[in-house]
Amino acid sequence: MNEQSTDLRETVRQRYAAAAVKVTEGTAACCGPQPVEVDENFGSTLYAADERDTLPAEAVAASLGCGNPTAVAELREGERVLDLGSGGGIDVLLSARRVGPTGKAYGLDMTDEMLSLALANAAKAGATNVEFLKGTIEAVPLPADTIDVVISNCVINLSTDKPAVFAEAFRVLKPGGRIGVSDVVADDTLSAEQRAERGDYVGCIAGALSFAEYRKGLQTAGFTDISITPTHAVADGMHSAVVRAVKPVTAAGRPEATESETGDACCGVNGCCTPAETSADPALTVTEAKSASGCGCQG
Repeated sequence: MNEQSTDLRETVRQRYAAAAVKVTEGTAACCGPQPVEVDENFGSTLYAADERDTLPAEAVAASLGCGNPTAVAELREGERVLDLGSGGGIDVLLSARRVGPTGKAYGLDMTDEMLSLALANAAKAGATNVEFLKGTIEAVPLPADTIDVVISNCVINLSTDKPAVFAEAFRVLKPGGRIGVSDVVADDTLSAEQRAERGDYVGCIAGALSFAEYRKGLQTAGFTDISITPTHAVADGMHSAVVRAVKPVTAAGRPEATESETGDACCGVNGCCTPAETSADPALTVTEAKSASGCGCQG
């Protein structure tokens, strides 16, 4: 990673760490959690009231997304879901309810402050089928072919290596698995310079891909059945969009996972990670990968 990319990632980390601290400090005060200030195109107002009402106030207050990916991913009972850039955990908690006790929702985030907030929110919600992972979305700390659905809410645009994000999403998905993502996408007519004129990188504007670039990135990673549907404008020529795609059942170079690869053995979903932080609820932990990508056997 070059110096500019490293600087951008640190700027993003600081921005979301500060957002988590604001919510946490507000919770400790007399007035309850203080929502992160965003305009009407981002945040918790994009979720239905009945969804917001079922969640801890802190999870709602920390919402910074541009959509509601759990509403478009068509989650089913028993599925394993991975949320890229899970923040305060709002989409992980909603996913956990949709997939039920036989399913599981993973949240991946690189920010310690957000992970701590997410753990607290999961404990308040009584969610036992969730797990939070510390890491980056360019190097997902999970084995290949173990996830049914990858979701993300206005985070992929913040990555400085989007091809790596698409490749990692493809890698961790089971054959036949799918993505259901909310993200900011630019009109194909806008240059990178014109996107930057409409907003900064950390504000989810300057780093956004165009429709054509997004589609090409997914295709290059191996995805099929790609659709990118704009939902509302977030700036001139910039849109919040719902992105869907599928990993083919017979993905080239991807043999179907064996039982030993998807179970709880050395290379299972939990088998090559070690607990790094534990909440008051012993069922809720933040795990940190021993290996950055591929989560290979350590034995």
